Amino acid sequence: MPHYRSYDDAALSFRLLGPASSPLICLAGGPGRDAAYLGGLGGLDRSYRLVIPDARGTGNSPPSDDPDRYAFPALAQDLETLRAHLCLDRFALLAHGAASATAQVYAASYPERLSHLVLVCPEGRIQRAQGELPDDAREIFESRSSEPWWPDAAAAVRRLATASEPEEVRTLLAQAAPMAYARWDAPQRSHAAKKHSQNNPVPRAGFPQGVDDLARLSVLDNLREVLCPVLVVTGELDTITGVRVGQTVADSFPRGEWRRLSGVGHYPWVDDPDLFRASVTSFLGAL
Repeated sequence: MPHYRSYDDAALSFRLLGPASSPLICLAGGPGRDAAYLGGLGGLDRSYRLVIPDARGTGNSPPSDDPDRYAFPALAQDLETLRAHLCLDRFALLAHGAASATAQVYAASYPERLSHLVLVCPEGRIQRAQGELPDDAREIFESRSSEPWWPDAAAAVRRLATASEPEEVRTLLAQAAPMAYARWDAPQRSHAAKKHSQNNPVPRAGFPQGVDDLARLSVLDNLREVLCPVLVVTGELDTITGVRVGQTVADSFPRGEWRRLSGVGHYPWVDDPDLFRASVTSFLGAL
């Protein structure tokens, strides 16, 4: 697996998928989840050269001795080092979930480096004050109460608030897993079954550190200088980050566009690969 030397000489790994064409760098969320869960992003690897880095302490990238280097602003600096390693003047960037925070910090710091930006199911960490919750995720979850998995998932969500034993937490998370998807068929079950082995608690805990409200507002202000086209995609059944946050994130950019995809949840390329691929490729074009 190829690797690059980041700003502190750490050897960080990345995967290459797809044809040798213009690259699309893809950041995994979680936070702290192995990037393998992205797969080929619903077939985007048929059209683009996907460059998928393993963030510090995930996948084949080694852990850091300094916990501050797991924070999303530091991960944005790793991304800049990867760009230089690949000798890219400008590039297209896609980020899922929590990694949208990393991508927005990068965009605010290096706006001239991006040709396109795609944010998939962003959590809105930059747009919200710390501690605020997605404003419609709960109502989406409640609206799905007639689905067979819902009673067990709802019970698991309630118990997670007080669970502390690792094995109990693992069991409850598995019980709640269907809520992240639009349906609970074989592709979704297979995708969810790998989550526990892909999670990395130390990078996850370090991800939100070191960004106070003043720093957040500074990033938000600098996003007004990001002139590349930006696509924000949310799934109408996303009970993890909600839907309306997509509009808020898109409005943070001068050329932001929000697309609400029907019939998908937090992993739209798993729920409806064709819809997800068509939405992203129509925005990116031939790069």
